[in-house]
Amino acid sequence: MQQISFASLEFRHKAKRTKRELFLEEMQRVVPFSRLEGLIEPHYAVKSKARTDGRGRPARGVRLMLKMYFLQQWFGLADEALEDTIYDSQAMLGFLGLDLGGERVPDATTLLQFRHLLERKHLTQAILAEVNAHLSERGLLLRQGSLIDASIFQAPSSTKNQEKTRDAEMHQTKKGNQWYFGAKAHIGVDAQSGLTHTVVTTAANVSDITVASKLLHGQEDALHADAGYIGLEQREEMTAAQAAGTLKATLKFQIAEKRSNIKALPEGEYKTLRQSIERCKAQIRARVEHPFHIVKNLFKHKKLRYKGIAKNGAQMNVLFALANLLIAKRSLLSADTLIAS
Repeated sequence: MQQISFASLEFRHKAKRTKRELFLEEMQRVVPFSRLEGLIEPHYAVKSKARTDGRGRPARGVRLMLKMYFLQQWFGLADEALEDTIYDSQAMLGFLGLDLGGERVPDATTLLQFRHLLERKHLTQAILAEVNAHLSERGLLLRQGSLIDASIFQAPSSTKNQEKTRDAEMHQTKKGNQWYFGAKAHIGVDAQSGLTHTVVTTAANVSDITVASKLLHGQEDALHADAGYIGLEQREEMTAAQAAGTLKATLKFQIAEKRSNIKALPEGEYKTLRQSIERCKAQIRARVEHPFHIVKNLFKHKKLRYKGIAKNGAQMNVLFALANLLIAKRSLLSADTLIAS
């Protein structure tokens, strides 16, 4: 049995518990680590065998690396910054199950290699699917209606780098009177729970409506979207999907009207009624903004960290999977308490 260090012992008996410590304790209970570990283990085991000859750093456990990777997403830290922060944070060390008296924190290179493994094997998509399966089994992901939307994530536009060029896979687009350079995350969200079921990452200049058909799972009775998706029901890919049976023929399209059209209506009861209808649509559609708020503001992922659509798309899958767990946290903790009692 490993002996507890004095620092760990003092931390356990301190007078006040920090928000970070409470958050990580809740995530310890909410994240289905066993399921995700089983998902990654077959791919990670092959990589670990290369270290049995005694050369290089010893391989670290899947769960430890997965927790460290999730810490990076929750707190928006680069590889080296995360390593330093873990050494400074007893709450993070406790979440990882490490005691500096006898163990080292996995270094930035080890985390880099783990992240590349997830990207190569397309395991981040599998993580999102596994998290959603976990939530579906608990009746939290209902799949009766979908909300779709997209948001721009900026990438570095400077050419002051080694290649003297901007990222070739990113593009610029205009929103309002402002130009943005980067990528765009398109998401499909469950209308009842607000949980993200589908994520597609493209360059920023890709039109929202062209990706809409990829954001649907096919079980929807209704689809809610803003005015950027006007005419979606008439697009070839949508009608073809309905004809093939992958989308319901009775799917109801609840698309917002352009504000200019509503504003141009003559004053009177009809305009008041149309405004009330649009207000009701907006209230339902508002849930799609919550996952973006979590990823951009709580997880501090307002700017892209990596080059290329593939790497950033892989990270988006994990970010929205973790956002789902945060949205469903209260329900999951309540169910956990009932099982424990």
